[in-house]
Amino acid sequence: MFLTKKHIPRRAVLRAAGVTLGLPFLDAMVPAGTAFAQTAAVPKLRMGFFYLPHGAIMGNTKYGPAMDKWTPAGAGADFKLSPILASLEPYKKYVSSFGNLENKATAGSVHAFTPATWLSATRPDVGAPHAHMATTLDQVIAKIIGQETRLPSLEVASETIVQSAAGGGGSYTTLSFRDAESPLPMEPNPRKVFLQLFGEGDTPEERASIGHQTSSLLDLILDGTKSMQRDLGSKDKAVLDGYLDSVREIERRTQKAGAKDLSALQIPEAPVGELDSFPEQVKLMFDLLALAYQADLTRVASYIMVAEGTNRTYNHIGIPDSFHPVSHHANDLERINKLVKIQTWHLEQFAAFVDKLAKTPDGPGTLLDHSIFLYGSNMSNSDLHNNYPEPNILVGGGNGKMKLGGQHILLPERTPIANLHLTLLQKVGVERDHFGDSTGTIAGV
Repeated sequence: MFLTKKHIPRRAVLRAAGVTLGLPFLDAMVPAGTAFAQTAAVPKLRMGFFYLPHGAIMGNTKYGPAMDKWTPAGAGADFKLSPILASLEPYKKYVSSFGNLENKATAGSVHAFTPATWLSATRPDVGAPHAHMATTLDQVIAKIIGQETRLPSLEVASETIVQSAAGGGGSYTTLSFRDAESPLPMEPNPRKVFLQLFGEGDTPEERASIGHQTSSLLDLILDGTKSMQRDLGSKDKAVLDGYLDSVREIERRTQKAGAKDLSALQIPEAPVGELDSFPEQVKLMFDLLALAYQADLTRVASYIMVAEGTNRTYNHIGIPDSFHPVSHHANDLERINKLVKIQTWHLEQFAAFVDKLAKTPDGPGTLLDHSIFLYGSNMSNSDLHNNYPEPNILVGGGNGKMKLGGQHILLPERTPIANLHLTLLQKVGVERDHFGDSTGTIAGV
């Protein structure tokens, strides 16, 4: 396929009133007469991991399959979305659901390390003096597809994950580990997320000014250390090298920001902080993620939509009860139905995010066409704190690497969730034959 459009560089810098920000992809960025596959306009894969605690109401309460509100009916492409998943109906062709997934790594944890093991499928060494587990799936992927963006990955939450009912806010209440000993914080403050994405300052003018000052300071630091390095001993050189590595990473991010012009995007004003309205807080985080994907500021994101030990109430949908306490439903039908409403509401917020990406052009397709999202939980029946079967779905076109048409795949009993993770790694192009406790990949995805 050859295109014959006027060419604007993908990293074009358009300046106005001292503002330098990045553009989303435009058709004019394809060089005239160039094979599409050879240009920077080739769509980039985005990945996202969206976590909800306390499982889902499935067929393993005392009421059996009749009360299963998560699992789609039927198998293969001939399936019908469940009540909880119903809001994804307009995008059913992008949905792959899985039956019989298990994560042995979280067995017996109650809440203490349930979030962290969702993307690691590795049981942490809880007896170690410091955090010790494994690099999580999102971070393995970020090292492959996230290095060209300002933020290799983005980790957010709708509220603080430091919850007394979830391991006391320890190292394993996060979703992401950069390596075996480096848990990453999940940021609940949308203002801080905004500043990570677009830079310090409430207005474009402020951000441009601060960016210029930062760039100048980095130049001075790097210039000033060149002569110093010649006179240092090996130990001091090692310390200085570590410091300079941090400076270079900041410089890299600054340069990435300076190579972008976001004037074509509708960027909201910087939020003042966490919002009092929980529904608005959840939506704002989704909106920021959508902007980050559209502007190619990050390609990998993780989002804890509500914390593991939350006491969050849901008055906006007629449920004054706290999520975590009501998750201990004791097979009480009233509590179970409340949980179904909460789980359905969260899925609806995710579906609205999916809808936004489906309506956002991205080269020859949409952002949804070029994304893979894992949505789900690392628990099954919240009253039992068990881990089988776990409710997880994939959504998105995967940049042509996902099977479309929609399907529910009934896997062999107790299939490791790590098989799903390994399958995703291969979609990204990671050459691995093992992840966590995987036993193979999942065919037909």
